[in-house]
Amino acid sequence: MNSAFHLSLPCNNIEDTKNFYVEDLGLECGRSSDQWIDINLFSHQITFIEVDEFKLEAPNYTLDGTILPTFHFGVILNNNDWEKIHNNANNWMVDVITKDTFFKDKTSEHMSFFVEDPNGYTIEFKTFVDNDAIFEF
Repeated sequence: MNSAFHLSLPCNNIEDTKNFYVEDLGLECGRSSDQWIDINLFSHQITFIEVDEFKLEAPNYTLDGTILPTFHFGVILNNNDWEKIHNNANNWMVDVITKDTFFKDKTSEHMSFFVEDPNGYTIEFKTFVDNDAIFEF
């Protein structure tokens, strides 16, 4: 069975959110209304619902000497898709929080970059040297 993940999150502004995901990152917009929008994150559905106010607070942690946000979501991509989305982010001058290689020379070696959307969410885009090793160390 091929499964897709769904995540629903509050957002500050539907149009700003849509522009970031569709125009800046090059992702597809799905169903939408004036109060919510579905984004196709590589066949996974993220729904953003506009609300008056929400608060997002979470501490950071350190991985391989890099400070990362504990609250983030993301997608694991093949190298070609990872390069494409990384180039889209750079072309639109989206602020890439960090780009790094983690677990260098280990089975789970991977490259990640993180961006922050207009709502303060951090999104990680990750690609593994060995795609079969995503749960290995």
